[in-house]
Amino acid sequence: MDSTSPPPTDQSQILDSDFVYVDGKGNTMKSRTELAVSQMLDFLGIAYEYGHAMDLDGGKGKTVRIDFKTDRGLIEVIDGEDDLAKYEMIRSHPSVASSGTRIMAIGGARNVARISEIGDIICYDNKAPQTGSIFLEDPSFSFDYAHILPLVEKCSILHGHTSSVMVELVGQMKDNLLVDFGVAKEIIKEVVSVFDHKFFINEKYVAGRDDAHYTVRFDGPRGRFDLQVPKDTTYLLSGEATVENLATELIRLLAPKMPPNVEAVGVYIYEGYNKGSHIITKIRDIEQ
Repeated sequence: MDSTSPPPTDQSQILDSDFVYVDGKGNTMKSRTELAVSQMLDFLGIAYEYGHAMDLDGGKGKTVRIDFKTDRGLIEVIDGEDDLAKYEMIRSHPSVASSGTRIMAIGGARNVARISEIGDIICYDNKAPQTGSIFLEDPSFSFDYAHILPLVEKCSILHGHTSSVMVELVGQMKDNLLVDFGVAKEIIKEVVSVFDHKFFINEKYVAGRDDAHYTVRFDGPRGRFDLQVPKDTTYLLSGEATVENLATELIRLLAPKMPPNVEAVGVYIYEGYNKGSHIITKIRDIEQ
């Protein structure tokens, strides 16, 4: 088929009209942009009325429906030429201008040629680079370890855990792809393996060392501990050996191995069942 041939008549296309968008109040919305606006308003705690009938002639029957009415002003979603014409009409209407009502619009890049001169409109470009995220969880992302938390009575003795890890990556997608799952999986496995069968301890409890061992000494709630541990199975941390600090340390090791488009790394570490820690950090904050 040459480049001028029309697409086959049986080729299916997915359009906004193929979906139903319903907000938290049960309102059926016309587009995903309207749904996104409703979710944003809910997130900010701003009450809204959808499809507000706005009186433009003092009760004489001329009304126009605005997409969102809030106590702070009006919002119109620009999904086409009709919306744009309605917005410009409302914005310039004497009753709106005299009342001091604030009105703004949000629209897609396909309308930018028509709306570029309107100062109170927000445009988004769905062809621009998109921020996306992926998460990876795999049985191979687990490790066995021992630790001591001298500041916590129950955990101030030597004990161990088996922990599993889930990693999330956030950044700019290219061709709808952030990172190939296979590539990311190998990086994560390599880093998690560094933690496997290690003893984690805050380096401030190291009282001495020789060529092969650390001497770990502290006074805790259960009494004085004086241990000699092999260097090659000990992992010294700059803080307490909490699951939160282990997540932070994993991020520190993962960040330099990530491709340039990955902007943030998050790590979930489960300490046993139904409990654990989640830490997410921007890579540039790690590098500074």
